[in-house]
Amino acid sequence: MKPSGDDAVRSRGFILWFTGLSGAGKSTLSVEVGRRLVPRHSVDILDGDEIRNFLSRGLGFTRPDREENIRRIGFVARRLARHGIAVLSAAISPYRDSRDEVRRLAAEEGIPFLEVYMQASLEVLIRRDVKGLYKKALAGEIPHFTGISDPYEPPESPELLIRSDSESVDMSVARVLAVLEQRGLTAPAR
Repeated sequence: MKPSGDDAVRSRGFILWFTGLSGAGKSTLSVEVGRRLVPRHSVDILDGDEIRNFLSRGLGFTRPDREENIRRIGFVARRLARHGIAVLSAAISPYRDSRDEVRRLAAEEGIPFLEVYMQASLEVLIRRDVKGLYKKALAGEIPHFTGISDPYEPPESPELLIRSDSESVDMSVARVLAVLEQRGLTAPAR
């Protein structure tokens, strides 16, 4: 028996892929969106830092290693989405080709994929940087730092552009949820 109505929406998995520079708010927004989705959908968050610790330990920050990291996240995201999970991935994923590959593989399996580009000015990112990574990267202490000594290729046509340096988290959450509802991927909040 197939689910119907809200149950059908609740049982359909999808991938919401948050991309952007370090400190742009990917983790913050994915957690808040996930918290708001939980009452109406099964949710799993694949955070880039956690994935690096558990699934991609041993990979460095060269282009091939970063691409492999994104392939692994994409693989796990597709596995979860196949089982009706709303997968929220929050990873820098600096290379357009890698993100496009994840999108293509999801599409081949009929899994909806939405890219959310978290954009903020470098000045704001440096101000927000509680770990001091940008300061170290600018001083040449961290090689292969995305946005400083390594490139970040912004999405050409993301489903959603979030200006996290000028938009509140609540406003951003509302915009993400509205897109999910418009596309029939989640039931409206009650």
